[in-house]
Amino acid sequence: MNRRLLALFVLTPLAPAAAQQPASLPDVVVSATRVPTPQDRIPAATTIIDRQEMEERGYVTLADALAAVPGLRVVQSGGPGQQASGFVRGTNSRHVLVLRDGVPLNDSSEPNGAFNFGNELLGDVERIEVVRGPVSAVYGTAAIGGVVNLITRRAPADRAFAPYGEIAGGTQRTLRGYLGAGGTVGAFDYGITGQSLSTEGYNATAPRIWTNRGERDGLRAAAVTARAGVTLGETTPEAILGATRIEGLVRWRENTFGLDNVPQDDPNYTGDDRNWFGYLRTETALFGGAWTTGLRLSGSQDRRRYVNLPDADSAATADDLYRGDRTGLAWDNTLRLPSGGIVTDASLTFGGGWEREAAESASGSPFFRTTVDARQEGTYGYLGAQARFFERLDVTAALRFDDAEDYGTEATWRLGAVLALPEISSRLRASGGTAFKAPSLYQRFGVIGSFFRGNPDLEAEHATSWEAGIETDIGRWATVSALYFDNRVRDLINYDPTFSTLVNVDRARIRGGEFTLVVRPTDWLSVTGAWTVTEARDTETDTPLPRRPRNVASLNARIAPEVGWFDVPRSRLIIAPEILYVGASPEGAFARYSDDGQAIPTAGKNPDGWLFNLTASLPVTTQLTAFVEVRNIGNTRYEPANAFVVPGRSAIVGMRGAF
Repeated sequence: MNRRLLALFVLTPLAPAAAQQPASLPDVVVSATRVPTPQDRIPAATTIIDRQEMEERGYVTLADALAAVPGLRVVQSGGPGQQASGFVRGTNSRHVLVLRDGVPLNDSSEPNGAFNFGNELLGDVERIEVVRGPVSAVYGTAAIGGVVNLITRRAPADRAFAPYGEIAGGTQRTLRGYLGAGGTVGAFDYGITGQSLSTEGYNATAPRIWTNRGERDGLRAAAVTARAGVTLGETTPEAILGATRIEGLVRWRENTFGLDNVPQDDPNYTGDDRNWFGYLRTETALFGGAWTTGLRLSGSQDRRRYVNLPDADSAATADDLYRGDRTGLAWDNTLRLPSGGIVTDASLTFGGGWEREAAESASGSPFFRTTVDARQEGTYGYLGAQARFFERLDVTAALRFDDAEDYGTEATWRLGAVLALPEISSRLRASGGTAFKAPSLYQRFGVIGSFFRGNPDLEAEHATSWEAGIETDIGRWATVSALYFDNRVRDLINYDPTFSTLVNVDRARIRGGEFTLVVRPTDWLSVTGAWTVTEARDTETDTPLPRRPRNVASLNARIAPEVGWFDVPRSRLIIAPEILYVGASPEGAFARYSDDGQAIPTAGKNPDGWLFNLTASLPVTTQLTAFVEVRNIGNTRYEPANAFVVPGRSAIVGMRGAF
């Protein structure tokens, strides 16, 4: 093992990214089973990042927030706003499904159907739930590696008008902020948040490349989210028909950013990424609340445009346009069963729906012009069950059938259990299941010039996974856990030897371990971290999968001494250091560049790298908190993707408030 990595874990304690501070009640997770369930009773490995943690650690984008999550690595190819791919437990970036309030967000026009983690700001997000492992039995396609669910801020139930906001600025001519309000008036509740970020950015091209001109890639990002709901009637134990909840959400986001043509800086290459998203849902309580049933209509549209104008370096031009649409109709039910004998907390989930996606795109030079104009739709049905036995054994099960109009029916399952052993303050977890990723519209119908055609007969990619682990509490001051995972992926889609179409040709074997520990010796100090070891190999060629480092580690702390300050006599100064380590990662042939900017025709490795971030915040009044954020204090410029470096040192000061 790398000696620096070993030193980190010998000299400092480890802990999971989710456990930033002691909590009197266990966190509740919705995304794993669709039923709110305490985190320590879920068989799947989960991480929760709540609003408090986002603020205390200075997480502004989704990529920031996920950087320390065990088993999840985000790789950004360029500056702020540019493509950031998420690799969960060594699977491909297209194998993670991203949701907002349970509704899929993945871009249908992206060639692989993947999600860009570099786009999303977090001012309107209340919490992020990450579920690792196969979750297709709950959510369908793409959930081979896991699911990331962004849960929107909720209106407070006890106030008619509750405003909140933040304003901050600093180096790289950065200015950011958000402003919002929410409240409840009788049966009606609402919330609205506007947010923006403007920065001159950094030069994302690696300094070692001779053609580097030092050009910065900036970002202007903005988003507005509006949500409203009404609750009609009330639920009583004897009522057959109880309360009905109707709510809707609409969200607009647009990012404009600079791009580079690696290995050449390109000052005239820009991108614009716009998204509309919304849903309308109802939920009705029946039989005293024992059964809840609801409908949801959702839709989203992604529009991306990349323009490159001629300049002194190159006469080449580009005007690439991508548009993806996604529509869905869902019927969801939860039936809570009565407890009796050895069984408690039993429930069933069931439902079904219809989904449609479409893509239109045109990109590339005239010879390599890539076009897609296609759509596909399908239906699905699912059934889930969970229960607790003997007040110590929690069992969950899920089964789902997805029927696509062209490429067939997919059946996926998941089964797991958590056994509490209070005698030794431990919990044993084990789960397994199957998952799939449907072929994207580009993979089925894409056209490149006259020499490439997509393959409409492609099958879905399939995976079978299992995991097992143990978590142990050491008194009230520490929790240690270890987990092993194993994932076999088959029917992976890749180009045929002649580059004329795509075929289901590849297989992969991914296995590894997640080791975590939380130490909380006092009420003002907690130390958290995680270490993930991953071995991901292409079993057809017996070569490592690119951009999957063997070792990834994080170390966080929350230092909260009590201080007296103005009219907040018992306030706490929050100091939140964060260290991130990424080991050397494989890189494929022609994806690496020499110092003179030439593509290297052999596979190799990107060197390892470190980041050290520090955030401090202090209440100024009962409503206002001042903060300072310093990221990449050491100004390291390692390359998570070959020829692209991480952002350099930055410092931000600001003020946030809730009134």
